[in-house]
Amino acid sequence: MKRVLVFDSGVGGLSVCDALMASGSALEIDYVADNAWLPYGLKSDVELRARVPALLAAVAAQWRPELVVIACNTASTIALDAVRAALDVPVVGVVPPIKPAAALTRSGVIGLLATPATVRRAYTNDLIGQFAADKRVVRFGSSALVEAAEDKLRGGRGDPGAIDEAIKGLFEAPGGGALDVVALACTHFPLLVDELKAAAPRPCVWLDSGEAIARRVAHVLIAEAGVPRVRRAGFTGMSAHAVFSGRGFTGMAHIGGAPEFLAMPVESNAAE
Repeated sequence: MKRVLVFDSGVGGLSVCDALMASGSALEIDYVADNAWLPYGLKSDVELRARVPALLAAVAAQWRPELVVIACNTASTIALDAVRAALDVPVVGVVPPIKPAAALTRSGVIGLLATPATVRRAYTNDLIGQFAADKRVVRFGSSALVEAAEDKLRGGRGDPGAIDEAIKGLFEAPGGGALDVVALACTHFPLLVDELKAAAPRPCVWLDSGEAIARRVAHVLIAEAGVPRVRRAGFTGMSAHAVFSGRGFTGMAHIGGAPEFLAMPVESNAAE
Protein backbone atom coordinates (compact mmCIF):
# COMPACT_ATOMS: atom_id res chain seq x y z
CA MET A 1 0.00 0.00 0.00
CA LYS A 2 1.13 3.56 -0.68
CA ARG A 3 1.74 5.63 2.46
CA VAL A 4 0.13 9.10 2.53
CA LEU A 5 0.48 11.80 5.17
CA VAL A 6 -2.45 14.22 5.41
CA PHE A 7 -1.73 17.54 7.13
CA ASP A 8 -3.99 20.29 8.42
CA SER A 9 -4.12 22.82 11.23
CA GLY A 10 -6.93 20.81 12.84
CA VAL A 11 -9.63 18.30 11.93
CA GLY A 12 -10.53 19.88 8.59
CA GLY A 13 -8.29 17.48 6.69
CA LEU A 14 -10.65 14.68 7.71
CA SER A 15 -12.89 15.83 4.86
CA VAL A 16 -9.97 15.01 2.55
CA CYS A 17 -9.39 11.72 4.35
CA ASP A 18 -13.01 10.84 3.69
CA ALA A 19 -12.43 11.37 -0.04
CA LEU A 20 -9.23 9.30 0.07
CA MET A 21 -11.05 6.51 1.90
CA ALA A 22 -13.76 6.53 -0.76
CA SER A 23 -11.27 6.54 -3.64
CA GLY A 24 -10.82 2.79 -3.96
CA SER A 25 -7.03 3.21 -3.95
CA ALA A 26 -4.70 1.09 -1.83
CA LEU A 27 -3.55 3.79 0.58
CA GLU A 28 -2.30 3.79 4.16
CA ILE A 29 -3.10 7.17 5.70
CA ASP A 30 -1.42 9.01 8.56
CA TYR A 31 -2.59 12.41 9.79
CA VAL A 32 -0.93 15.38 11.43
CA ALA A 33 -2.91 18.21 13.04
CA ASP A 34 -0.99 21.33 14.01
CA ASN A 35 -3.76 22.17 16.45
CA ALA A 36 -1.42 24.04 18.77
CA TRP A 37 -1.48 26.76 16.09
CA LEU A 38 -5.17 26.56 15.15
CA PRO A 39 -6.53 28.50 13.30
CA TYR A 40 -3.97 29.13 10.58
CA GLY A 41 -6.14 31.84 9.09
CA LEU A 42 -5.13 34.15 11.93
CA LYS A 43 -1.37 33.55 11.58
CA SER A 44 0.97 35.67 9.49
CA ASP A 45 2.43 34.52 6.19
CA VAL A 46 5.94 34.76 7.62
CA GLU A 47 5.06 32.54 10.58
CA LEU A 48 3.44 29.87 8.43
CA ARG A 49 6.22 29.83 5.82
CA ALA A 50 8.67 29.14 8.64
CA ARG A 51 6.65 26.60 10.62
CA VAL A 52 4.82 24.42 8.09
CA PRO A 53 7.85 23.24 6.03
CA ALA A 54 9.89 22.59 9.20
CA LEU A 55 7.08 20.63 10.85
CA LEU A 56 6.33 18.52 7.79
CA ALA A 57 10.00 17.84 7.05
CA ALA A 58 10.51 16.61 10.62
CA VAL A 59 7.42 14.39 10.68
CA ALA A 60 8.10 13.03 7.19
CA ALA A 61 11.60 12.02 8.28
CA GLN A 62 10.07 10.04 11.13
CA TRP A 63 6.97 8.54 9.47
CA ARG A 64 8.33 8.14 5.92
CA PRO A 65 5.27 8.87 3.76
CA GLU A 66 5.48 8.44 0.00
CA LEU A 67 3.31 11.53 -0.55
CA VAL A 68 2.14 14.45 1.59
CA VAL A 69 -1.24 16.16 1.23
CA ILE A 70 -1.48 19.70 2.60
CA ALA A 71 -5.19 19.51 3.36
CA CYS A 72 -5.38 23.16 4.35
CA ASN A 73 -6.17 25.97 1.94
CA THR A 74 -4.36 28.61 3.97
CA ALA A 75 -1.16 26.57 4.23
CA SER A 76 -1.38 25.60 0.55
CA THR A 77 -1.71 29.17 -0.66
CA ILE A 78 1.13 30.39 1.56
CA ALA A 79 3.66 27.58 2.03
CA LEU A 80 3.19 24.96 -0.70
CA ASP A 81 6.34 25.84 -2.63
CA ALA A 82 8.39 25.98 0.58
CA VAL A 83 7.10 22.57 1.67
CA ARG A 84 7.93 21.05 -1.71
CA ALA A 85 11.45 22.45 -1.42
CA ALA A 86 11.82 20.97 2.07
CA LEU A 87 10.63 17.43 1.25
CA ASP A 88 11.90 14.74 -1.07
CA VAL A 89 8.45 13.24 -1.76
CA PRO A 90 5.56 14.62 -3.84
CA VAL A 91 3.36 17.20 -2.14
CA VAL A 92 -0.26 17.79 -3.15
CA GLY A 93 -1.92 21.02 -2.05
CA VAL A 94 -5.51 22.18 -1.90
CA VAL A 95 -6.80 24.60 -4.53
CA PRO A 96 -10.04 26.52 -3.94
CA PRO A 97 -12.57 24.90 -6.34
CA ILE A 98 -13.19 28.08 -8.28
CA LYS A 99 -12.66 26.50 -11.71
CA PRO A 100 -15.34 23.79 -11.32
CA ALA A 101 -17.67 26.28 -9.64
CA ALA A 102 -17.36 28.64 -12.60
CA ALA A 103 -18.05 25.75 -14.98
CA LEU A 104 -21.19 24.67 -13.09
CA THR A 105 -22.94 27.98 -12.48
CA ARG A 106 -25.92 28.79 -14.66
CA SER A 107 -26.62 32.19 -13.16
CA GLY A 108 -23.06 33.45 -13.52
CA VAL A 109 -22.80 34.09 -9.77
CA ILE A 110 -20.72 31.86 -7.52
CA GLY A 111 -19.92 32.04 -3.83
CA LEU A 112 -16.49 31.64 -2.28
CA LEU A 113 -16.57 30.56 1.37
CA ALA A 114 -13.11 30.47 2.91
CA THR A 115 -11.05 31.69 5.82
CA PRO A 116 -10.36 35.43 5.88
CA ALA A 117 -6.76 34.73 4.86
CA THR A 118 -7.72 32.71 1.78
CA VAL A 119 -10.41 35.18 0.71
CA ARG A 120 -7.91 38.02 0.43
CA ARG A 121 -4.95 36.12 -1.04
CA ALA A 122 -3.43 37.22 -4.33
CA TYR A 123 -3.43 33.50 -5.18
CA THR A 124 -7.22 33.48 -4.90
CA ASN A 125 -7.48 36.61 -7.04
CA ASP A 126 -5.34 34.91 -9.69
CA LEU A 127 -7.60 31.83 -9.72
CA ILE A 128 -10.67 34.02 -10.14
CA GLY A 129 -8.99 35.99 -12.90
CA GLN A 130 -7.98 32.81 -14.70
CA PHE A 131 -11.13 30.72 -14.36
CA ALA A 132 -14.00 33.03 -13.35
CA ALA A 133 -13.20 36.39 -14.91
CA ASP A 134 -16.62 36.47 -16.57
CA LYS A 135 -18.47 35.49 -13.36
CA ARG A 136 -19.55 37.41 -10.31
CA VAL A 137 -17.80 35.98 -7.25
CA VAL A 138 -19.33 36.70 -3.84
CA ARG A 139 -16.66 36.19 -1.19
CA PHE A 140 -17.09 35.60 2.53
CA GLY A 141 -14.36 34.79 5.02
CA SER A 142 -15.03 33.05 8.32
CA SER A 143 -12.73 31.82 11.08
CA ALA A 144 -15.77 31.05 13.24
CA LEU A 145 -16.76 28.21 10.90
CA VAL A 146 -13.38 26.57 11.51
CA GLU A 147 -14.07 26.60 15.24
CA ALA A 148 -17.61 25.33 14.63
CA ALA A 149 -16.31 22.35 12.64
CA GLU A 150 -13.75 21.54 15.34
CA ASP A 151 -16.49 21.69 17.97
CA LYS A 152 -18.86 19.52 15.93
CA LEU A 153 -16.32 16.73 15.58
CA ARG A 154 -15.63 16.85 19.31
CA GLY A 155 -19.30 16.08 19.87
CA GLY A 156 -20.57 19.62 20.35
CA ARG A 157 -23.26 21.48 18.45
CA GLY A 158 -20.93 23.98 16.87
CA ASP A 159 -21.95 27.61 16.68
CA PRO A 160 -25.24 28.14 14.83
CA GLY A 161 -24.38 31.83 14.72
CA ALA A 162 -21.33 31.07 12.59
CA ILE A 163 -23.50 29.18 10.10
CA ASP A 164 -26.07 31.98 9.94
CA GLU A 165 -23.36 34.62 9.54
CA ALA A 166 -21.80 32.75 6.62
CA ILE A 167 -25.13 32.20 4.87
CA LYS A 168 -26.07 35.87 5.20
CA GLY A 169 -22.60 36.92 4.10
CA LEU A 170 -23.08 34.98 0.86
CA PHE A 171 -26.76 35.13 -0.04
CA GLU A 172 -27.51 38.65 1.26
CA ALA A 173 -24.42 40.25 -0.31
CA PRO A 174 -24.79 42.29 -3.51
CA GLY A 175 -25.45 39.76 -6.24
CA GLY A 176 -26.02 36.95 -3.74
CA GLY A 177 -29.65 36.64 -4.74
CA ALA A 178 -28.56 34.85 -7.94
CA LEU A 179 -25.88 32.67 -6.35
CA ASP A 180 -26.23 29.01 -7.37
CA VAL A 181 -22.81 27.43 -6.60
CA VAL A 182 -20.63 27.81 -3.51
CA ALA A 183 -16.95 26.88 -3.56
CA LEU A 184 -15.87 25.67 -0.12
CA ALA A 185 -12.26 26.85 0.07
CA CYS A 186 -11.45 25.54 3.55
CA THR A 187 -11.26 21.82 4.28
CA HIS A 188 -13.09 22.34 7.58
CA PHE A 189 -16.19 23.56 5.80
CA PRO A 190 -17.33 20.30 4.11
CA LEU A 191 -17.69 18.94 7.65
CA LEU A 192 -20.50 21.50 8.07
CA VAL A 193 -22.11 21.12 4.65
CA ASP A 194 -25.35 19.64 6.03
CA GLU A 195 -25.76 22.62 8.36
CA LEU A 196 -24.94 25.07 5.58
CA LYS A 197 -27.44 23.46 3.21
CA ALA A 198 -30.14 23.53 5.88
CA ALA A 199 -29.57 27.22 6.60
CA ALA A 200 -29.36 28.33 2.96
CA PRO A 201 -32.43 30.17 1.63
CA ARG A 202 -32.61 27.90 -1.42
CA PRO A 203 -30.82 24.86 -2.87
CA CYS A 204 -27.46 25.37 -4.54
CA VAL A 205 -24.37 23.31 -5.33
CA TRP A 206 -21.74 23.11 -2.57
CA LEU A 207 -18.32 22.18 -3.97
CA ASP A 208 -15.18 21.08 -2.16
CA SER A 209 -11.79 19.80 -3.32
CA GLY A 210 -11.80 16.35 -1.69
CA GLU A 211 -12.51 14.19 -4.73
CA ALA A 212 -10.08 16.14 -6.91
CA ILE A 213 -7.33 15.66 -4.31
CA ALA A 214 -8.05 11.93 -4.11
CA ARG A 215 -7.78 11.61 -7.89
CA ARG A 216 -4.52 13.55 -7.89
CA VAL A 217 -3.03 11.39 -5.14
CA ALA A 218 -3.94 8.19 -6.96
CA HIS A 219 -2.43 9.54 -10.19
CA VAL A 220 0.84 10.74 -8.65
CA LEU A 221 1.40 7.54 -6.66
CA ILE A 222 0.15 5.28 -9.47
CA ALA A 223 -1.86 3.65 -6.70
CA GLU A 224 -3.33 0.22 -7.22
CA ALA A 225 -6.98 -0.48 -6.55
CA GLY A 226 -7.64 -1.64 -3.04
CA VAL A 227 -9.17 -0.88 0.32
CA PRO A 228 -7.57 2.21 1.90
CA ARG A 229 -6.99 2.31 5.63
CA VAL A 230 -6.15 4.93 8.21
CA ARG A 231 -3.37 4.32 10.70
CA ARG A 232 -2.06 6.96 13.10
CA ALA A 233 -2.70 10.59 13.97
CA GLY A 234 -0.38 13.11 15.57
CA PHE A 235 -1.16 16.40 17.30
CA THR A 236 1.00 19.36 18.25
CA GLY A 237 -1.56 20.49 20.83
CA MET A 238 -4.39 18.85 22.71
CA SER A 239 -5.11 15.33 21.55
CA ALA A 240 -8.28 14.69 19.58
CA HIS A 241 -8.20 10.96 20.26
CA ALA A 242 -11.96 10.48 20.37
CA VAL A 243 -12.45 12.24 17.02
CA PHE A 244 -9.77 10.26 15.21
CA SER A 245 -10.41 6.87 16.83
CA GLY A 246 -14.02 7.32 15.71
CA ARG A 247 -12.69 7.59 12.15
CA GLY A 248 -10.65 4.39 12.50
CA PHE A 249 -7.23 5.74 13.48
CA THR A 250 -5.57 3.36 15.94
CA GLY A 251 -2.26 5.04 16.82
CA MET A 252 -1.96 8.44 18.48
CA ALA A 253 1.13 10.61 18.87
CA HIS A 254 2.06 13.90 20.47
CA ILE A 255 4.33 16.04 18.29
CA GLY A 256 6.74 18.16 20.27
CA GLY A 257 7.77 21.72 19.58
CA ALA A 258 10.22 23.25 17.14
CA PRO A 259 12.75 22.59 15.86
CA GLU A 260 12.69 18.80 16.42
CA PHE A 261 8.90 18.24 16.18
CA LEU A 262 9.47 14.78 17.67
CA ALA A 263 6.45 12.48 17.30
CA MET A 264 6.02 10.43 20.48
CA PRO A 265 3.35 7.68 20.63
CA VAL A 266 0.85 8.05 23.46
CA GLU A 267 -1.45 5.50 25.06
CA SER A 268 -5.08 5.68 24.01
CA ASN A 269 -6.34 6.23 27.55
CA ALA A 270 -3.79 9.04 28.03
CA ALA A 271 -5.01 10.78 24.91
CA GLU A 272 -8.58 11.28 26.12
